[in-house]
Amino acid sequence: MLIIAELANGHCGLLENAYKLVDAAKASGADAVKFQLHIAEAESLKTAPPPPYFNKENPYKFFQRTQFTLKEWAELKEYVTKSGMKFICSPFSIEAVDALSDIGVDIYKIASGEVTNIPMLKHISKKFKPVILSSGMSNLSELDKAVVALYDTDLTILQCSSEYPCPYNHVGLNLIPTLASRYNFPVGLSDHTPTIYTALAAVTLGATVIEKHFTLDNELYDPDASFALTPDKFKEMVDGIHIIQEALEPMNKDNIERFKRMKAIFQKSLVSNVDIPEHTILTREMIGIKKPGDGLHPEYLDEIIGKKTRNFIPCDSALHAEDIVWKS
Repeated sequence: MLIIAELANGHCGLLENAYKLVDAAKASGADAVKFQLHIAEAESLKTAPPPPYFNKENPYKFFQRTQFTLKEWAELKEYVTKSGMKFICSPFSIEAVDALSDIGVDIYKIASGEVTNIPMLKHISKKFKPVILSSGMSNLSELDKAVVALYDTDLTILQCSSEYPCPYNHVGLNLIPTLASRYNFPVGLSDHTPTIYTALAAVTLGATVIEKHFTLDNELYDPDASFALTPDKFKEMVDGIHIIQEALEPMNKDNIERFKRMKAIFQKSLVSNVDIPEHTILTREMIGIKKPGDGLHPEYLDEIIGKKTRNFIPCDSALHAEDIVWKS
C-alpha cells in the first residue's frame, strides 16, 4: 500500500511552504508526497480558461507565479528523500518530464488531463521510472491507448473522477476491480471527496495506492484546499487504512484454538434439572441446557434420552460423557 499526500501547488511558489507541507505529511503518516511541475509557457496558452474551482486566477499566471526553479526542485526532492518518503510529481509537458528526470523523481504521476497526451506518455516510458496513471476524465478507449503507451513501465492505474470536490455517487469504487481485471496492473484511488470514507472503502476493494489532497488549512488560497484533508484527518485516514489492511489478512475459519476459553464460557452444556440417581433412564424432563460449555455438548441431547446414568448426578450439574452408559 502506498499512501500519497497530494500537495500539488499548495506551496504557492514558496520553498519554505513546501517544506512545511512535507513535514506535516510525514507526521500524518504519508508514504509519499506528490507535487505538480508546471512550466507555464510549455503547457498552456495564456488565454486558457481556469477550472471552476480555481479561485478565478488565470491558470497561466498562477503556474508562472508558483513554479520553482530546477535548483529549487532539486532541493525539495532532496528534502523529501531525507524524510524517508517518496517524491512523486506530475509533469504537464515534455519539458517538465525531462526536468523531473534531471532531479531524480521517484515516480511519475500522470494527471487526468494528460491521459490523451500520448507523445508525453511515450516520452515518460523511456525514463524507466515507475508511473502512476490517473484516469479521472478519460473513457476506457482513451485509457487503453495510454496503457499501451506506458505498457513497459512499472505502472499503477488510479480510478479517479475529475470533479472537485467529487460527489460520493461519482467516485466509482466499482471500477477498481474492473480496471484491475481489464489491464492486469495494480489499481488504486485518487480521491477528491472531502472526507476519508471512500478511500477506506477502496482498500477493501483491493486498492494498492490511495492519493488524497493534503492541506494545512482548508481556508488557504490554494485551488485544492477546500476539499483537501488537513493533517489530523489525513492521519485518521492513514490509521484506518492500516487497520483495514490488518483486518483483510487471510483467516482460517476452522482454526478456532484461540477461542477455546471463550467457547467454554459462552457455549452451553447438557445439565441435570434434578438429582439423577445412578442407573436411571434419562428422560427429556431431567435434562436442561445451560452455560458454561465445558460439559456434554447440546447436540447429544436426543442421543442420551433413554440411556442410563453411570453414576449419581446432582441437580444443576453439567453432564459429561463418562456419566452416561452409551452401550447396554
